[in-house]
Amino acid sequence: MMPFPFPAFPYNALMSQNLYRIRQRRYFLILILLSLCALATLGLSLLSGSVSIPLTQIISALNGASGEHAAIVLDLRLPRALAAFACGGLLALAGAMMQLLLRNPLADPYVLGVSGGAAVGALCALLLATPILQAPLALTGALLSTFLVWFGAFGFGQFGFGKTEPALAIGIMPRLLLTGVVIAAGWGALIVLLLTLAPDAQLRGALTWLMGDLSNARVYWPALAVLAFTLSLIWPQARHLNRLVQGSQYAETLGVPVKRTQMMLYLLAALATAASVVTAGCLPFIGLIVPHALRLMLGNDQRILLPACALGGGAFLMFADVLARTIAAPYMLPTGVLTALIGVPIFLLLLRRA
Repeated sequence: MMPFPFPAFPYNALMSQNLYRIRQRRYFLILILLSLCALATLGLSLLSGSVSIPLTQIISALNGASGEHAAIVLDLRLPRALAAFACGGLLALAGAMMQLLLRNPLADPYVLGVSGGAAVGALCALLLATPILQAPLALTGALLSTFLVWFGAFGFGQFGFGKTEPALAIGIMPRLLLTGVVIAAGWGALIVLLLTLAPDAQLRGALTWLMGDLSNARVYWPALAVLAFTLSLIWPQARHLNRLVQGSQYAETLGVPVKRTQMMLYLLAALATAASVVTAGCLPFIGLIVPHALRLMLGNDQRILLPACALGGGAFLMFADVLARTIAAPYMLPTGVLTALIGVPIFLLLLRRA
């Protein structure tokens, strides 16, 4: 007697739908928690400073009240906090995109010299007293550094987005890292040369800016706009990026436009790095440790990792900026120094855990 043929497909389909809904709720909850963390860090940033301002005064200032406390909140602390959130989100997002694109867990705008190219372009505009050219020159330097790293690692004959894995998998990590270190050293030498030739009146400001300084980041909306623009372009491609994680050949067989997707990642990572460098100077380790930490906690699904990097990077830099303003108050430390001091032990712990 034959057994009754129970229909397995509807049962499996129902299970997959339930798992999908559970996963979607989990992603939604994680993003809500990260958003609340960013808002809490923003509140802490508004409360912290050399002048103690009660929470009621801060709320009144945000509601349009006037006075000395309102001027401190609206003209100093709020723009600085929003600039820190935008720059942290941009660097974390750029780090996640470069790690995905190069399939290298150590890829980072600073390790691979992208931020060095952006810093040289922005510094040239700063020393020439032409701030209108700061953003275009920084973007040009970031793009130039990105392509120099690729050309130096694989040569002009090897350049081609979407190549098969055997062409790119042999020694990719040593070559990319070594080339990135060399390119970063070259940009560092150019930065020293520019500072040597700079007038004494501009030298201190340029050094402070290069160390990562948010004290003059009064205009924050361009960085926020670039963050929103970058995330709005890359997030809809998350399914393609999940397939690209498995390799370009595998992604191409599933219908992913590999060349176009890789070119988008290159350009958006360079744009995000340049926008951050123009706004706040050099802020190391954010693009390296934030994607690492979130990937260990959340997995490698780009649908949740990319927005989580934007929120987590922004919260991390706002917290580092709070420490920079309060540790030696009334003096303010460069924020880039705090990100390095926090980032080194965190990265060592993550490396040990991984």
